[in-house]
Amino acid sequence: MNPLDPEAIPGVRRVALTAHRDERGAFLETFRQEWFPGRPPMVQANRSESRAGVLRGLHFHLRQADYWHLPRGRVFVALADLRRDSPAFGRAAWFELDEERPEGLYVPPGVAHGFCALTDATLTYQVDRTYDPADEHGLAWDDPDLAIPWPVPRPTLSARDRANPRLADLPVESLPRYEA
Repeated sequence: MNPLDPEAIPGVRRVALTAHRDERGAFLETFRQEWFPGRPPMVQANRSESRAGVLRGLHFHLRQADYWHLPRGRVFVALADLRRDSPAFGRAAWFELDEERPEGLYVPPGVAHGFCALTDATLTYQVDRTYDPADEHGLAWDDPDLAIPWPVPRPTLSARDRANPRLADLPVESLPRYEA
């Protein structure tokens, strides 16, 4: 698997977005439900502001999908497939999102996701379920089995993200099953 190709993880999808510019500025369509046929509609939108050097994640949900868009800054994104029947189970992928190359990123349930802000950054994201603290889970950002080459050696982390377990310590029966 090419670690720079997140679409090697089944269900993950990158969407190239097109900015329409003129003398007034720019217009950018960031999301359409029809881009993700057969997927539940997005029901909540959120915004995350991060200073350069902040790492958020890895987080995952058993029932919730995310759709990300980065309107400001540049971030290093990492994904890991935690769906126990997936052909990519335990594999990680990584790449950069950059406001200069606008993209959307669809992350299905069971795929851990996180990012490290390379600059001050704003990430907006939509989810297909309203916030449910019982569906908030974490995975160690620095798990050696994932071998993610985070670009910041000592990132700023939340207490929660510092305490997340390694993949080898997660009970397999608690992980979601892969659904094609």
